[in-house]
Amino acid sequence: MITHLRIQNVALINEVEVSFTAGLNILTGETGAGKSIVVDSINFLLGGRVSRDLIRAGADFACVEGIVEYSGSLDELGLENTDGQIMLSRVLHADTGKSICRINGRIVTVGILKDVAGLLVDLHGQHEHQSLLDPAKQLHMLDHFCAVAPHKAALEGLLHEYKRVNKELKALNNIATEQVEIWRFQLNEIESAALKPDEEDELTAKRTRLSGVEKLSKNTDAVIALLCGWSAPGQISAVDQLAKAVSHSAEIARHDPAKEDLHHELNALYTQVAEISQDFRDYSDELDADPHELDRIETRLDLIYRLKKKYGGTVEAVLKKQDELSQKIDGVENSAVEIARLQGLRKRVAEEITAVCDKINQARTAGAQQISAQITEILHDLGMKNALFSIEITRKTTFSPDGNDIIEFMFLPNLGEPAKPLRKIASGGEMSRIMLAIKTIMSDKIGTVIFDEVDTGVSGRTAQQVAEKLAAVSRTRQILCITHLPQIAAFADTHFLIQKQTEAERTLTSVTALSYDEAVNELARLIGGAEITAATVQAAHEMKGQGQGHSPFSPT
Repeated sequence: MITHLRIQNVALINEVEVSFTAGLNILTGETGAGKSIVVDSINFLLGGRVSRDLIRAGADFACVEGIVEYSGSLDELGLENTDGQIMLSRVLHADTGKSICRINGRIVTVGILKDVAGLLVDLHGQHEHQSLLDPAKQLHMLDHFCAVAPHKAALEGLLHEYKRVNKELKALNNIATEQVEIWRFQLNEIESAALKPDEEDELTAKRTRLSGVEKLSKNTDAVIALLCGWSAPGQISAVDQLAKAVSHSAEIARHDPAKEDLHHELNALYTQVAEISQDFRDYSDELDADPHELDRIETRLDLIYRLKKKYGGTVEAVLKKQDELSQKIDGVENSAVEIARLQGLRKRVAEEITAVCDKINQARTAGAQQISAQITEILHDLGMKNALFSIEITRKTTFSPDGNDIIEFMFLPNLGEPAKPLRKIASGGEMSRIMLAIKTIMSDKIGTVIFDEVDTGVSGRTAQQVAEKLAAVSRTRQILCITHLPQIAAFADTHFLIQKQTEAERTLTSVTALSYDEAVNELARLIGGAEITAATVQAAHEMKGQGQGHSPFSPT
């Protein structure tokens, strides 16, 4: 339970310290006195979302601290509680709008603070009645009561696995139907080109030569004419001249054997020049062989350039791409086996999901029956003798992390009528009592429950019944309740008055613990309004005495 609360620089509060007790702690005050500020401060301390508007005007920060008695373990959150007490602290800075949270002096995240607070305190705000109308919130309330957390953790893992397998299957199916056609086109484009590693260099050199074919032909013809005698009629060619020279050298060698080597050298030179002449004639024939060869080379080089630009920048890269495409296509053609494996895995995971959802449904169904009976009993205690509360559970075909159940709180206020969804028929007073019943059941493991005007829409005998139920609940846990009804305030084990006054031209809110007589006077104010008479004081005494008789924490 919350034993001590310190609020500093929050809205109209400069600094307030409050010591709460076991049992039923009632907070009252005139409208606008600042009751909601206290609740907002506690909500801030428990990790709730706030803005810088929470900070008192002119202050640099807002700070709320609380000491909570808790005998349980915080090991799961990596924290320790000392001597059965936990110190919570949160400071909101005006300059940054950010807050610093501490538990037992250790800085923690807001998330950890909320997790710890969820074990310690259950705060019911003024507008929380609306959560009863939201099927998603109804599901959360039911799951809080049922032991479904392990099943939901398993379901989350299975859903993750199902999505992963489905994603892989989709990728394979997309490849098989669309991407493979692109790959086939690309592979065919490369294969039909039949590229060779050194082909581009050879073609480039050949293109350079053929680009100057006219000059090559002219010079080749000139060389042939000089060597073979084609330049002018009657001209003796170099080959013929060498032939005559060889004949004369043979005569010299016959008469002077010492010059036979010269003859052989000249004869070899003649043979070499004759061969060179033939090579030039062959070269000339090549130049005249195909006038379209240059066009074909240009076309081929253009094809190579386009393939390089498209598939990697070099012929080697294009050939590598060819191998990759071939492997991918082979993989797709063999993917039927992988698709079958993944389909089988998906089916097994879906069956496991269904099995886990069935377990969740069974737990919810059992819990819903138990909760419905208990809430109906409490509603009878609260004056709704013919009311019937139930939880309707239907199944859907799709799955989510919450399973495949659809939850609807059903309510039958009067006999002879069919039960209908709570969101369609419950009045404000009925909603208040239903919420009180739900909190009574579902907060049984939490040491402190805070009600901010749980009495909305009730009065008279109903208010008395709500008060008696709050008093009964406060025997097993601490209750902090803000109310405007004297019937409820009369049952307080500790009564706090929230007031607003002006000091030094500043409005301040204070929280004061009342003595028995002061509590009676406050009850008289709640009963009679602005004018307090002897009759209202007497009524307040009687109401207070009646309330004290229900509390085991009240002084004798």
